[in-house]
Amino acid sequence: MNELRPAVVLLVEDDPGDQKLVRVSLKAQKIANELHIVDSGEEALDFLYRRGSHSGAPRPDLILLDLNMPGIGGKEFLRRVKQDELMNNIPIIILTTSDADKDILDSYSLQASGYVKKPVELQELKEVMKEITEYWFVICRLPGQVGGGGRRPRNA
Repeated sequence: MNELRPAVVLLVEDDPGDQKLVRVSLKAQKIANELHIVDSGEEALDFLYRRGSHSGAPRPDLILLDLNMPGIGGKEFLRRVKQDELMNNIPIIILTTSDADKDILDSYSLQASGYVKKPVELQELKEVMKEITEYWFVICRLPGQVGGGGRRPRNA
């Protein structure tokens, strides 16, 4: 039997308060997950390509992406990842404060896997994170999963 590992989630978010809210919300879930947080699109690319201080970074099973960041913003990050044949099958969920139609349409046209308006209240965010993790790690099968349950073998 294969040894299972927690689902790896990469949060790309520049606001420390929102980082903490997502961390607390994910920790409250009963699904095993390993959260990594970066605060810019540039650092997220370093994480994905294992550059610099992220040389040993795991491949994420899911990316939660804020749109509004300085430097490489969320849309540009999304565009770059979805154009890369080695990375384009990683689901990317937009988790942002924007509910502008243009942002939603742009994100889906850039192949976002989902778009979620970030709730302000902790309890609401916990519920959103519960639904996201249940959908992506229990209901859906992700590339490379063995045995379901949202976890993949360590060797995958």
